[in-house]
This record gives sequence, C-alpha cells and structure tokens, in this order.
Amino acid sequence: MLALHLADKISTNTHMAQVSYTLGDLSRVEKGRTAIVISKWYREYSDAMVVKCKEVLAAAGCDVPEVHVVPGSLEIPLAARRLAQADPLLEAIIVFGIIVKGDTYHFDMVKNLCMSGLERVMFECDIPIINEIIPVDSLEYIKARAGDNDKNKGIEAGKAAVEIIDWRRRNPLPAR
Repeated sequence: MLALHLADKISTNTHMAQVSYTLGDLSRVEKGRTAIVISKWYREYSDAMVVKCKEVLAAAGCDVPEVHVVPGSLEIPLAARRLAQADPLLEAIIVFGIIVKGDTYHFDMVKNLCMSGLERVMFECDIPIINEIIPVDSLEYIKARAGDNDKNKGIEAGKAAVEIIDWRRRNPLPAR
C-alpha cells in the first residue's frame, strides 16, 4: 500500500514539471508568416500564452500573426486546415487550447480527435502546426503554464515556430 501511495505522489509531481524557456538562441526569421488559432474555452489562459508567443515571434522578426478564435478545441484542426488552404504563404500555424478532464469520456474523445486532426492537416497541407492544446486534470495545471513568467507555454510555442520556419527555409523542397 505504501508503494502505491508513493507512486501516486511521484506521478502527480511529474505532471507539474515545468520548463523555463529562454530566448538566447532565437533564430531570425524575417517576415515569418504565422497564424494562431485558439479555442474560446478558458480564454484567460490561452490569451496569456498567445501574448508570450507573439512576443517571441516579434523578437525573431516575424510578421504579427492574425489570431483566430474558434468555439472549442475540436474545431481547431478544421480552422487550421482552412487557414493553410487559404494562405499558401503561411509558414506555421500555432494552436492553443485547454481541455479539462471531467467525469465523462468526452475529454478523451476531444483530445484524441484534436491530435489526429492536427496531424492530418500538418501532413496533408505540408505546414508545421505547433500544438499547445493542453489536456489537464484541473485548471491548476494550466495556471502554472500560462503565467507571466519564463514557464509560459506561449514562449515554447513561439520558439518552436521560429525554429521550424528557420529549418524549412534552410531545407527547401526542390523546384519541380
């Protein structure tokens, strides 16, 4: 029984692990074109991540991204696909959402459909999708990742977008 109790504590603590993000090695991607899609659920947290993400993109020389708000996380893959199809000059799409686990299986359905939908869009449209749709057990977890500090997941998302844009520019597809 003690081993089970300790394992539960370790598992819980692992979920709260946070990473600090720095911008010391940020590449320059002048005129980088990105779009951001967010769910309207738990906007105060998504908006806080978007603010940090936009700061990183600006520091790297990217154009100001347009932010698109959709009804929920389940609609994010559809919006991302539409944006990729409508604007072939987009170099990355960054998505933010929070899915909070409840008492039903709805959480698992939404989480799984979002992830598989984003994967399809990324490969079918050949556009990087930086995924910060965060499934959590409670809002306590997301508060720690959306604060006004260096652990904000928006910083990670912005850095990932800049890094993949830079990589793709250095590794273009051959002309046909």
